Amino acid sequence: MSEGEYRAAPLHFANFLSSLLQETYAAIATYVGQQIGSEVVSSSGYSLDEFQAEQADVGFLCGLLYVHLRVSSADQVELLAAPVLRPERYQWQPRYFSDVVVRQDSAFKSFADLRGASWAYNEEASHSGYNLVQYSLLERQENASYFGHTVKSGAHLQSLQLVLDGQVDATAIDSHLLDVLLLRQPQLASQLRVIDALGPSTIPPSSRRGAYRKR
Repeated sequence: MSEGEYRAAPLHFANFLSSLLQETYAAIATYVGQQIGSEVVSSSGYSLDEFQAEQADVGFLCGLLYVHLRVSSADQVELLAAPVLRPERYQWQPRYFSDVVVRQDSAFKSFADLRGASWAYNEEASHSGYNLVQYSLLERQENASYFGHTVKSGAHLQSLQLVLDGQVDATAIDSHLLDVLLLRQPQLASQLRVIDALGPSTIPPSSRRGAYRKR
């Protein structure tokens, strides 16, 4: 494939975060395409194998996964940018929080109250849903046994549903995702309550696969 033909090919942006954020990242991809004069394609990514197999040029992915890719092979991925969220709590910095969420009628008032409680997490590869929670427990000289019972849900939205259904007491949610969810479903504000915030952490970045840089 010639250099000219490659430049004419659409840039493929893949979102490896929650599907709830797909519209947000598709808008970013469209904006980038307009600025550089290139056609873009946006999709929801299902596995980082797609990124590593050059099926996507730019990926929106969890910061923890970005770090893992950099450690395994620095040539695989390159940091491009990180979004800055508008709400005041983010202080115009590329950051987000892990919001600890319970039902509105729950007696829990902070993360420190959750000893022995039932807890949902999305997956071990998640920074906001798992890694930061484990770090916060270590800071308190605790470990996963701090919770009475833990459930792996598979996704942030499933974790929230378990809380809403009363199947678990609490969970930790990406604050960006929670912001978007409450904008789209404002009725949930009367059903859920944030009792603590872990972080802040650097927000999930947009990253370019290394192979694209070399072409």
